[in-house]
Amino acid sequence: MRKLSTEKRAMILTALVEGNSINATARMTGASKVTILRLLADAGRLAADYHDLTVRNLQSKRVQMDELWSFVGCKDRTKDRGGSGEGSVWTWTALDSDSKLIVSYLVGLRDSGYATEFIYDVADRIDTRMQLTSDGHKPYLDAVEDAFGDNIDYAMLIKLYGATNPEHARYSPAECTGCRKTPIIGNPDRKHISTSHVERQNLTVRMSIRRFTRLTNAFSKKLANHEHAVALHYFHYNFIRKHQTLKTTPAVAAGIANKAWTMLDFVKLLENEEKLVGGRLTNYLPAAKSSK
Repeated sequence: MRKLSTEKRAMILTALVEGNSINATARMTGASKVTILRLLADAGRLAADYHDLTVRNLQSKRVQMDELWSFVGCKDRTKDRGGSGEGSVWTWTALDSDSKLIVSYLVGLRDSGYATEFIYDVADRIDTRMQLTSDGHKPYLDAVEDAFGDNIDYAMLIKLYGATNPEHARYSPAECTGCRKTPIIGNPDRKHISTSHVERQNLTVRMSIRRFTRLTNAFSKKLANHEHAVALHYFHYNFIRKHQTLKTTPAVAAGIANKAWTMLDFVKLLENEEKLVGGRLTNYLPAAKSSK
């Protein structure tokens, strides 16, 4: 790690967020897999801390939520037979429909405990009454009511599925035959009851994080590395990667950054350990505005 230049670190992290595996990144950059994993861990922790500190006091009007499936170590059926691994792991995401900013994310199980933790975090980051849309996952019902009370316009978009095609059942979901828009709390605008934006962002995750690519051996072997890769991806998506429609980064569009970062900016912040006090950032690069 200490022998890597700033530019080399930026090259490695860029390769990772552009969908390359650890092995491919090692071949491309000449760094060892151990070095790359250590850099990923450091970068992931910093990305998570920076997101936690700066993605706050948002003025979001419409937010969409979804859960993205992956697995760590082995799939559930292998775990049930005694295999080593975490099995299914879900990434909960909330996206601002206007700025395309990832407001909150959480890696964990798809149960009521994680739903509550996730929704409370979303509520803590947004200062305005907003319209919230989720899929029909039942744990959202109590979690949203507990976190927001009646200070929200909340609806569920419940997808209706037909019969599964036996010839493609192993790899393809059943065909979606329609959707049902169900207002839950407040008075949500029916034309904005949608999860299309967050589902499109899920595709970006699968394209940009090799660990999420289906039918490969690039899946995460350790939960901690999986969490670090997710944190790095969402930092890159919010602060570095320019959205094709917005022509700027989601962070700039949301008003929490003055300009787009570069990966070199991020690595320089990573190298300045004096800017980390007790695991929390106290100073920022000029590219970011304080969210006091």
